[in-house]
Amino acid sequence: MLEKLQQWRKPFNNGGKNLAIGPNLTACHSSYGRPDLLVYCCPPGFQTPVPFTDFKFPDPSPVRVRRPAHLLNESFIAKYNKALSIMKSLPYDDPRSFLRQANLHCQFCTGAYEMLNHSGSELNIHRTWMFFPWHRMMIYFHERILGSLIGDDTFALPFWAWDIPDGMTIPDFYVDESSPFFHSQRDFSHFPPRVADLDYSTDDNDPRFDGKEQTETNLAFMYNRMVSGAKKTELFMGCTFKAGDKNCDSPGTIESAPHNTLHTWIGSGLNPGREDMGKFYSAAKDPVFYAHHSNIDRLWEVWRDINDRKLDIDDSDWLNSFFFFYDENLNLVKIKVKDVLDITKLGYSYEEVDRPWLNHRPPPSVPPEQARRIIKLKQNENPVFSSDFRRVLDGKLTVTVDRSVKREKVDEEETVVVYGIVVRGKEYVKFDVYVNLSDDTKMNPKFREFAGTFVHIPGGGRGGHDLKKMKLKLGISELLKDLKADEDESIWVTLVPRTTSCSNLSIEGIKIEYIK
Repeated sequence: MLEKLQQWRKPFNNGGKNLAIGPNLTACHSSYGRPDLLVYCCPPGFQTPVPFTDFKFPDPSPVRVRRPAHLLNESFIAKYNKALSIMKSLPYDDPRSFLRQANLHCQFCTGAYEMLNHSGSELNIHRTWMFFPWHRMMIYFHERILGSLIGDDTFALPFWAWDIPDGMTIPDFYVDESSPFFHSQRDFSHFPPRVADLDYSTDDNDPRFDGKEQTETNLAFMYNRMVSGAKKTELFMGCTFKAGDKNCDSPGTIESAPHNTLHTWIGSGLNPGREDMGKFYSAAKDPVFYAHHSNIDRLWEVWRDINDRKLDIDDSDWLNSFFFFYDENLNLVKIKVKDVLDITKLGYSYEEVDRPWLNHRPPPSVPPEQARRIIKLKQNENPVFSSDFRRVLDGKLTVTVDRSVKREKVDEEETVVVYGIVVRGKEYVKFDVYVNLSDDTKMNPKFREFAGTFVHIPGGGRGGHDLKKMKLKLGISELLKDLKADEDESIWVTLVPRTTSCSNLSIEGIKIEYIK
């Protein structure tokens, strides 16, 4: 064990060649859960190094099968009820306790820890390519702890299948006030039979659509998030984040929405930041968090599957980045990203469910030739901005973006990039992006003109105000083909504020980039 303590303190940044990320567990600080709220979620006694063991794969059997939450039987719910009740009864000094589990998310999602050997740096796994693997690690250990508390090595967390029609409401057992799954800090108006809005804006608290139309909109939105907008690794996984980097400025499609949007949709509108789910420092206090992230984890596997795993990351710094978690036996375990890339080796699987969004490729809202004539007429009447500018997004904005530089290779993905995004204030911010929008009454993910969305949950770090410049990068190659605009020299890009808080957001410009 002493060797492990000494190994922990060895530099891992070897001559600038190894830029794998890891936390300094003895450097934990207060951080901002909201821009106006300083929180402290560091574990007790963190100042003293704790011996750790390297991760080892579990026995190959039995396999834990994660099932859709809306299909669980009473027997499983009773078993999960018992495990969660025990976890909630454990004292805070036990790292298996529910609050200690919840505070893991606070620690790594608000920048409470520093990076190892990079004093003063903040380690925040959100808006980076660490988003998927870190949450997989957290859910993995949480699941095994729950199972061990009831002596069941087959126990598997359910997943909230909000991407399929039958699973788009909050599963019933989470809204049972007599159970440990219930949480008071939620938006009760969003309880069943309300269909979840995967593209939620806080300015749309009343349903935008009836249940059937919301379901159809959700499926088209998922097609954008999982298929047309996620054809390259960076677009789905998020931007590169390595040791010593100050920040990473571009989250992946799923993290931005529906991950962020559903966090906000579930949280209580009576709280300043729609806590608990609406803010990362408090989100994991709600039991539904774990079903939400089980589905996020499943969708990572689905995305890898539909792309034949050809888009998997092979960067050694990402593969060797590491974190620490307590296991079901109270051992502190060092686990690397490369350890969690094969869920078969991790001993769990997902029950197969339909993927109806694969068949929801949206049509143009207006026939492309007709849209071209409308756009040309509008452009003559009201000249639009050039693509290089600096302004506050206090209203709908349309710009002409030059496409004269063409892709070098056929397999390059064309992206529209909104850059220099700065968010001031403490409110949730969301705007949507459309390409060649000719009919303002059809601004909806169900139509092909929808390119994607920017969703920002403020908070994190030790400075309180998130004034880092961010970037939104949206894949549009398939969209342009469907709009018959793939040969045009320029396109119209329209930014549509979805929250009044966009008046606290400024952008520097919009441009076209290609991803190899």
